[in-house]
Amino acid sequence: MTTTNTTTAPATANPVLRVPPATPAAAAAYFAASLAFHADVSDVAAAFKAHREQGADLGFQLIDSRSTPSWDQAHVPGAIHLPTALIPEQAEKLLDKNVPVVTYCWGPGCNGGTRSALALAELGFQVKEMLGGIEYWIREGFEVETWQGTQQRAEADPLTAPTDSDDCGC
Repeated sequence: MTTTNTTTAPATANPVLRVPPATPAAAAAYFAASLAFHADVSDVAAAFKAHREQGADLGFQLIDSRSTPSWDQAHVPGAIHLPTALIPEQAEKLLDKNVPVVTYCWGPGCNGGTRSALALAELGFQVKEMLGGIEYWIREGFEVETWQGTQQRAEADPLTAPTDSDDCGC
């Protein structure tokens, strides 16, 4: 006599579910914590725009943690240049510990923003990292400063930015 296996394949056969999802409560705690550690380029840009156009309190200090040649190549207008290696000796001279700091570096393939955020947190600063770094700032079409002046892409990269509004809906 043959038997037919009517059970479904074990979850381990599916690479997405090889490790089961967290409980809803654990997921909520993780994602809430993630938002406490990260900001995205659109939110940073919106805060700078409101600050510039409406006089709204910016509420944070933006740090570009890249090298001087990288800073000169292009940086976010209004950012403070503070390379990661110089944070221990210069952060307390350049930054206000009472104002949160947002760090950025090159982009998603670089952990420089994370390293600078860690260095600042170890000095007692409240800190977030800007996801996407300067790469996504530029790809989303936001203005940058260079040694030649202010520049902006003709249009945002349609694969990374909302194409029909300033708001992606998230």
